[in-house]
Amino acid sequence: MSDPTRTSQSTRHATDPAGAAARTPAAAVAPTSRHPLAAAFRLLITAAALTGLVLAALGTTVPVQLLARFSVQANLAAAVVAACSAHRAWTGRRPVSPRVTGALFPFLFLPALLHYAFPAAHTAFTLPATTPGAAQAVSHQLLYTLTPLATLADWLLLTTPRGFHLSYAWQWPAYPLLHLAFALALPAAPSPTVATALPLAVAICALPLIAIGIDQVRPAPRLHNNRISPTGISPLK
Repeated sequence: MSDPTRTSQSTRHATDPAGAAARTPAAAVAPTSRHPLAAAFRLLITAAALTGLVLAALGTTVPVQLLARFSVQANLAAAVVAACSAHRAWTGRRPVSPRVTGALFPFLFLPALLHYAFPAAHTAFTLPATTPGAAQAVSHQLLYTLTPLATLADWLLLTTPRGFHLSYAWQWPAYPLLHLAFALALPAAPSPTVATALPLAVAICALPLIAIGIDQVRPAPRLHNNRISPTGISPLK
């Protein structure tokens, strides 16, 4: 009696199209799920972050020094991750890991919270104080408001929930805490005061927990897949 769980010799060595289809796994022939609207929205996030960074660089005499600012680093990371996510959404590839996308929330919202809670405090987490102007005002709105809120909307409306794990709660704050310690240890750097350093450290540790908690209870977005048959593949669909 033949074993039904084993592949027959004729199927295994077949070279015709029917034999090739029998040996091809279903995952290899499944249609890709492309999301052009999500890709376009993420490209807008990239454009907003880069535009804000360019305007901030035009308002300072030494643009290279901006790279030491946490807000600049966070928006650069947001621009790169959003561009990569846009490419994957457009081509239907696997999304960027939630470990990477989730780290953007404390990265982006920390400078925004510090900017709005302590507007007079110019530390290593915010942009340097410059002469007020239209370019600087637009840059602040892009870096501290539009990019964080757009990234938040992308997470809530265009990604599946429950991708964040509790282990991320100690991974994501690692670099912000290191950056804070570095700013406090170097007197030459724009160090935050004690009145801002303590709330900032608490926010660094609390924001990942808040993001993980929201991710566990938020509903799944209604993503429209460009497929004829979203539930499976068959010759009749």
